Amino acid sequence: MLRNLASSLFLTERDAEHDRNKPKVKGRVITTLPKAKEARSLVERCITLARKSLVHEKAAEQFATQAKRGSDEWRKWRASDSWQKWCQARGPVVAARRRAVQLLGDKQAVQILFEEIAPRFADRNGGYTRVLKLAKPRLGDAGDRAILELVGVRDRVSVRSEKPAFSDGTQASAESSASAPAEGQS
Repeated sequence: MLRNLASSLFLTERDAEHDRNKPKVKGRVITTLPKAKEARSLVERCITLARKSLVHEKAAEQFATQAKRGSDEWRKWRASDSWQKWCQARGPVVAARRRAVQLLGDKQAVQILFEEIAPRFADRNGGYTRVLKLAKPRLGDAGDRAILELVGVRDRVSVRSEKPAFSDGTQASAESSASAPAEGQS
């Protein structure tokens, strides 16, 4: 159940334009409060796993080739020493993806996790999700509902209001209107 909840959170990030059951809001799932709190640890673990593999993926890029698979250039690259270095650098990435598939049970969710979500949280060391308790209980059994969402997409930005600055012309016109007699009073 938690695996399905975590993978459905990642699947909300996909481009589901033509999907009949597309998510209302990307990166957000509504469930009960206890389920959200339990699934949170699994989601955080998966994102951390994907984040740590980004370093190895960047290291493997320097040994990769742009040649089309099966072409002569690709065969030369495959016979060269750089292919072995690419395989060694790419090994931890493959292991991390396999571990994520084991944790989530959904290959499409793992693909979205590694390609879209992990790069977004590359600079963040934790706290990838938030649980918001909803005020309205679930119909039927009155269970507490909550939103499990990824942080960073719809964050509120608190902006402090600035103290108004009065220009010299505004103060002078305000003083002159105060010293002039009002109409009808003379």
